[in-house]
Amino acid sequence: MKVLQLIDSLQTGGAERVAVNIANALVSKVEVSYLCATREEGLLKESIDTRVNYLFLDKKKTIDFKAIKRINSFVKRNDISIIHAHSTSFFLATIIKKLNKKVKIVWHDHYGNSAFLEGRSYKMLKKCSKYFSKIYSVNKELQDWAIINLNCKNVSYLPNFAIENVNEGKTELKGLLNNRIVHLANLRAQKDHFTLLKGFSEVKKQFPKWTLHCVGKDFNDDYSIAIKQEIKTLQLEQNVFFYGSKSDVSNILSQADIAVLSSKSEGLPIALLEYGLASLPAIATNVGNCNLVIANETLGQLIPSESASSVTQALINYISNMEKAKCKGEHLKSHVLVNFSVEAIAKVLVADYKRILN
Repeated sequence: MKVLQLIDSLQTGGAERVAVNIANALVSKVEVSYLCATREEGLLKESIDTRVNYLFLDKKKTIDFKAIKRINSFVKRNDISIIHAHSTSFFLATIIKKLNKKVKIVWHDHYGNSAFLEGRSYKMLKKCSKYFSKIYSVNKELQDWAIINLNCKNVSYLPNFAIENVNEGKTELKGLLNNRIVHLANLRAQKDHFTLLKGFSEVKKQFPKWTLHCVGKDFNDDYSIAIKQEIKTLQLEQNVFFYGSKSDVSNILSQADIAVLSSKSEGLPIALLEYGLASLPAIATNVGNCNLVIANETLGQLIPSESASSVTQALINYISNMEKAKCKGEHLKSHVLVNFSVEAIAKVLVADYKRILN
């Protein structure tokens, strides 16, 4: 069995991390594990196992005949039997399927705005879905949506998983030791940095030494500009720091004391699983499948979305009771290791791949 993970880029987003992690996990489980980044590379390239057969396609546009010819030759030459396409790469996978009838397509839906599915555009996805042999959805809402709206009815919920990052540490967080809050999220509207900043600004009044550290890609767009203006308005310039995309996640988390996610919408966020692996006391909004990770109060704090006062109260609860908070972090780590391990997910994938091919 030869399996290709197909992803648009290797930037540090959730779908991209899953694609890389799956490719790495399958190295010892299938005959050959492949990974193709179609449009751009990124920091996650450093995380690819050397045993994964990697291809960068450098696709320039939606219909790029040179890129199509190259990946089609790659699939034929290596006798690849399954293309596991992530997010929008389903379109290219479908073209390859039409050129290679024996190739099977598995599509992995990482759609982040699962709370707002009524606005999702899916005309082309529906057309392509008749060529899919299997669909994986990162939460139950997406699973139900796919069953109702798409032309492939072999749909399963597949939880995200995280692996401990072993990259050499290089990022140094600012602020004082034992007074740091970390937020792993690209600068996108769904991650709702505004609510986090408003909540943290109240925390700062009571605990002025504490700092907030935001790690994730900055797209330098209107949202980014507005966030930075909000920091000035709230007078948080000395307490909030941005680092952009970083590959040494575990190193960064090892320097933090509390971890937070303030999203309006999620699937099952890998950042939350990474918080667990780092044994950090975690706070997350009750959206998507965050409640499967923070399944009870012993594992962390679930709060309503878009509630700055809830962010404030949750952070103050931890800061005021750090020993109790650390216990929640340890419990979360155990929960993540048992329920969201790479080994468990790899077994499911291999079993499903085999059924598709038989």
